[in-house]
Amino acid sequence: MVQKTKIRLGDLLVQNGLIDDEQLNTALAEQRKTGRKLGATLIALEMVSEQQLLTLLSQHMKVPLIDLNEFRVDNNAVKLLPEIQARRYRALVLEDRGDTLLVGMSDPGDINAVDELSAKLPKPIDVAVISETQLFEAYDNCYRKTEEIASFAQELADEYSEGNDFSLDTGFVDEQDNVVAKLLQSIFEDAVLAKASDIHIEPEEKQLRIRMRVDGVLQENIIPEANIASALVLRLKLMSGLDISEKRLPQDGRTQVTIKNHVIDVRISTMPLQHGESVVMRLLDQSQGVLTLEQTGMPEDMLHRFRSLIKRPHGMILVTGPTGSGKTTTLYGALNELNQPENKIITVEDPVEYRLPRINQVQVNNKIELTFASILRTTLRQDPDILMVGEMRDKETVEIGLRGALTGHLVLSTLHTNDAVSSAIRLIDMGAPGYLVASSLKCVVAQRLVRKVCDNCSETTPPEEDHKIWLASIEKELGQHEFKKGRGCQRCNFTGYRGRVGVFELLEVTEPLMNKLKAGDNLGFAETVKSNPNFKTLAHAAFEYAKQGITSLDEVMRLVEMVSDGKEDQSSKTSHEIKQDLTATIPKQSTDQSKPDTTSGGLSLEDTD
Repeated sequence: MVQKTKIRLGDLLVQNGLIDDEQLNTALAEQRKTGRKLGATLIALEMVSEQQLLTLLSQHMKVPLIDLNEFRVDNNAVKLLPEIQARRYRALVLEDRGDTLLVGMSDPGDINAVDELSAKLPKPIDVAVISETQLFEAYDNCYRKTEEIASFAQELADEYSEGNDFSLDTGFVDEQDNVVAKLLQSIFEDAVLAKASDIHIEPEEKQLRIRMRVDGVLQENIIPEANIASALVLRLKLMSGLDISEKRLPQDGRTQVTIKNHVIDVRISTMPLQHGESVVMRLLDQSQGVLTLEQTGMPEDMLHRFRSLIKRPHGMILVTGPTGSGKTTTLYGALNELNQPENKIITVEDPVEYRLPRINQVQVNNKIELTFASILRTTLRQDPDILMVGEMRDKETVEIGLRGALTGHLVLSTLHTNDAVSSAIRLIDMGAPGYLVASSLKCVVAQRLVRKVCDNCSETTPPEEDHKIWLASIEKELGQHEFKKGRGCQRCNFTGYRGRVGVFELLEVTEPLMNKLKAGDNLGFAETVKSNPNFKTLAHAAFEYAKQGITSLDEVMRLVEMVSDGKEDQSSKTSHEIKQDLTATIPKQSTDQSKPDTTSGGLSLEDTD
């Protein structure tokens, strides 16, 4: 238990020589102006550090000082104190010790708060000191909406008898509709708290599976009330203007929700399954705006080259990679930079991701034959300077785009390929003449996203056996670098990773490469690219991040296995075969010591294709 003596924090700090009387008076005057607590005021005025203050309180009150980043909080214990009360008293139930509860507080000297907590909690409490900064981070991590989602799901299911599915015949009573709205609001709030990019609602025979993609990895939540799935789908269809009577065909739509004063744009895709309709929702935080090219994490030297290429008056520039690799984010960053009064810019998208001023954005609608190809033919008669095509999907779109680039327009687009080298070859495989590709294609940027090692719990770890095979196949000095790996902490949800960063490779189509394309020499094209000392592969970029401790060797190997063959099942490969793939993707002789610029961070919630 905490001491029941009132502590005058200012006097305590003066007695221990951390501040003097003059500083205390200055802080008290500032406190009267701002209304903040004295401790927060002293920290803001940089008279004491938060760590000094916490250590002093811990020693004086004889209570432990706990670092939440190192402490594994008991989620069941957290639920004993509702979030609204936890925030009011600046407290968090950390652990159930059997006879007592361990409660962390940012101000354990607040006797009134201690008394209130003792009265509200079912067991006597032991108080510990925790950082207020860490405490507020913990609120977002610990008070996820999982319990709230389960509660609303149960309430909704109780309105109907077991096995009675929701349908149009059932109708929506106001009370029921309100529960559905609250349930969906909780799901969206939980996704935003987790910084998820996608929400998957997947009905099964006996349960409803809700999964959220965080940093590229799905996290799962099971709801046993399977019969509420159709109510959620129906509500989402109404929100996004879809046909609520159509359950046999896939549909696409979009809507907006407001979460904590943030407008979230939601792209919705439905698909019929055996036990209902699956819904996948892509979340885009419109309030954050479009990322700049610097914010994508593109290395400085590559960024300089890419900028010079997008400012050319004509030619085609492709950004390639799989779904979710950040292609659209990079294209919008380029468009944002090119969006000047003197440039007429038209985009053809499916769907339109971000609304940008001054840019003419056209939404593809295949139902009325408003296709990429038909729109492109029209846009070329609209006197554009710059065209952005959402994706090169078929032969007709490719040829119109290439001819547009050849006739004086700058054309930006995306393509689903594994790397930059295969992109030009893919255009030819799609039916475009080699001479047209050679004359029009100016640049290809391939990109991926890799997870960043959590900066709070990262530690130097020796390479594992597969890593050693790889490192031994490259120059010896590369193996002397220290590599980082996250051990897992509260801040990263004990995954060891927090956030993602983009890795890029840039291929500029030079005259020797143009000659190979015209001649139809695909193998010669690839060999010429790889022999260029200025060309750095995706694997090389990711390895640079690993050497700097930004990502782990596990992430680098995962990326290389995806890129090295794309069609081949990498899980069946031997270590020797993996070593050969890795060796082929990273140049043995490298004199370029430049490092990727990561000061602006990588791509996050708004990552799109």
